[in-house]
Amino acid sequence: MKAKAILLALLCTATLAGCQQADTRPTLVIQRFFGECGAVYGKSTDVAKADTECGIVTTILNKFAAENPDIRVKVNIVAWPGYPQLSAQIAAGDPPDLVTMHQSVISDYQARGLLEPVDGMLAEAGIKADMLTPAGQRGTIKDGRFYALPWDTIGRLWHINTGLMAKAGLMANGKPVLPRNPAELIDHARRFKAATGKPYLIQAQVAAPDYLVANLYTYLLAQHATIFPDARHIRLNTAEAREIVALYRTLNQEKLTTVAQDFPSATASFVNGGGGIFPTGTWMIGPYEEAAHSGHSALKSYAVVPFPRLWGEAAAFVDGHGWIVPKDERSPAERKAIVRFLAFLARYNADWTRTGHLPAFRAVLNSPSFTRQPHRSDIAAMAATGQQLPGYVQRQSAIQGLIGEELEAAVTGAKPIDRALADAERRVNELLSQI
Repeated sequence: MKAKAILLALLCTATLAGCQQADTRPTLVIQRFFGECGAVYGKSTDVAKADTECGIVTTILNKFAAENPDIRVKVNIVAWPGYPQLSAQIAAGDPPDLVTMHQSVISDYQARGLLEPVDGMLAEAGIKADMLTPAGQRGTIKDGRFYALPWDTIGRLWHINTGLMAKAGLMANGKPVLPRNPAELIDHARRFKAATGKPYLIQAQVAAPDYLVANLYTYLLAQHATIFPDARHIRLNTAEAREIVALYRTLNQEKLTTVAQDFPSATASFVNGGGGIFPTGTWMIGPYEEAAHSGHSALKSYAVVPFPRLWGEAAAFVDGHGWIVPKDERSPAERKAIVRFLAFLARYNADWTRTGHLPAFRAVLNSPSFTRQPHRSDIAAMAATGQQLPGYVQRQSAIQGLIGEELEAAVTGAKPIDRALADAERRVNELLSQI
């Protein structure tokens, strides 16, 4: 009897299992960086109350899953920047459906045919090109087509200790007085150091190649210089580049800037009142604004502006984040799920600007939700002036590392400027020839 009872129970269990309805919902696999903060935001769906990159993106994804129960949402959180993992997934034939990607990296994948053009998906989501900022469009259009939904624009700004600037007589009508050419910058820097005993600029020049390269790119772009004449060559050993590097070398020689600092030490210097201006990213607005109002920092008053116009016209070398769609076979239902997610993201672009990044949508750029945030009106111009390298330039991060090494040697005096630029040009061209 006992054996028969066990057999009957097993048969019933098997019957019930066979009667369970299969999950026929389309699956949407979303892969992102920006960190892991499940302990704080793992169940949060109130986007308006979220803070930080991680908190905001986590809450947006939670809310999408909650409002779209007919889609099975899976979220993969990868260690920054996540591209080795993405490349492995693509090689294995199992890519995610949507992935966060820096706009400067898109060309590496698009040139190899690994990404879906998203023009049609954006149109289905109700997102038109003229709804996006000029910088957002420039960062995500390759060969005339959109390969990502632009999510923001990020770049470097002049973060300014206005208390120290006032001591140097470099404030007018409550705003910092900015140099209008290289000679004026040196003059301001000398006046600042004479009045305060501190360097005019705080710079991260050690183990931070992106810092020096951003300065060079910005002021070459301002002069409409052709940095990459084609996909296999860079042009750096030019009169324009030599003049830009010479400016930063003079700042080092006269100790008008900090030297031998990496990014953490430069950040600490700025917060501790160690200098006047720290040219660093949009993402630092929140932390510095908080420090200035904390009552516990030597940074008592604070302003932030785009890089001053020293040559040519106003320009900013920028990057940004976007949402790309790796190429894969997908059902109509899966494709519609992607479209629905892109439309959903567009609704929360204003919330994302609390990170300090500029929005990708023109309407957000002009909205009170953006302009009422501290300093946002002061930096909004970057959404128009922000420029990137040509869309055909691949391996931008590796190129940045090579140029940064040579620029560090040039500004510190370890190499003559001409030789450093010639070496940078040669090394980059060798890299590009191997692609």
